[in-house]
Amino acid sequence: MQAQIIRAFGGAENFEAATLPDPTPGPGEVLVRIAATSVNPADYKLRQAGPPIAPELPAVLGCDAAGRVLAVGDGVDGFAEGDEVYGCVGGVRGVPGCYAEMIAADARLLAPKPTSLTLREAAALPLVTITAWEGLDRAGMHEGQSVLVHGGAGGVGHVAIQLAKARGATVCTTVSSEEKAALARDLGANHTIDYRSETVDDYVTRLTGGAGFDVVYDATGGSDIAASFQAARLNGQVIVIVSQYDANLAPMHLKGLSLHVVFMLIPMLHDVGRAEHGRILREAAVLADAGKLRPHLDPRQFDLASVADAHRHLESGQAVGKVVIDVADGLA
Repeated sequence: MQAQIIRAFGGAENFEAATLPDPTPGPGEVLVRIAATSVNPADYKLRQAGPPIAPELPAVLGCDAAGRVLAVGDGVDGFAEGDEVYGCVGGVRGVPGCYAEMIAADARLLAPKPTSLTLREAAALPLVTITAWEGLDRAGMHEGQSVLVHGGAGGVGHVAIQLAKARGATVCTTVSSEEKAALARDLGANHTIDYRSETVDDYVTRLTGGAGFDVVYDATGGSDIAASFQAARLNGQVIVIVSQYDANLAPMHLKGLSLHVVFMLIPMLHDVGRAEHGRILREAAVLADAGKLRPHLDPRQFDLASVADAHRHLESGQAVGKVVIDVADGLA
């Protein structure tokens, strides 16, 4: 099969085309012909940083995949040849990735593709959907609450808006442009906030009467953690997905906040709770088919030969929505 590999960690220029042996499904695995994959910040960070969680060199990266089942291994129930599936199934230590024409994936990490979405649309969902879902679950988010999403036009952020809305929340989000604000409103956000022109105190007063938000989902990291603490109500919940920075936790202590750090790659890295990811994606497919969840795709198109360009595009900060890579001509 054809694939894109790296022989050294670092820049996107390290990608190179390679011909690899076709995988065969072992016990508990499903052989998937990959129609499309996507690029997440996790993918380019793994490419840049390498160990301890990146696959061994030479490595095939890429966490997400959507495609059709070619064969199933021993002990697999619920999947058959020809089924269309999606999942976050590889690209980390011990698990080959999805920048390839085929993958032998752990069946527990897969779910049937939403019938209302194309395979390329489905390929955009797994990592960001599981991340958004786990965060809202950890925070105990429920109907009637107020939720603030930092980075509502990003990969995790635009899914968090939709999931929170589907659960009955009033959803607000910070954005950096009118284009992104329009996207967030289209996805269900009740209110958008231009963080460049409105202070945290101002929008907390305007949108919550000064009380603060029940749940703050920080899908960006860095300086937004301080804004998240500031925007949360007393005894509120804060979710973060990026935590590789120093932060002052004193404001969190003074408000009695609960902080939830989401690292959704744990099941793949440690083989703990993999079936939970398959369950989440099955439930997400129900939401998608009910019109309550859809990915927003960046308009630029990439194929397997242009994986490096896809990485560069996401890293540039110019992408709006998920960056998708078409792998199989005519299949996605």
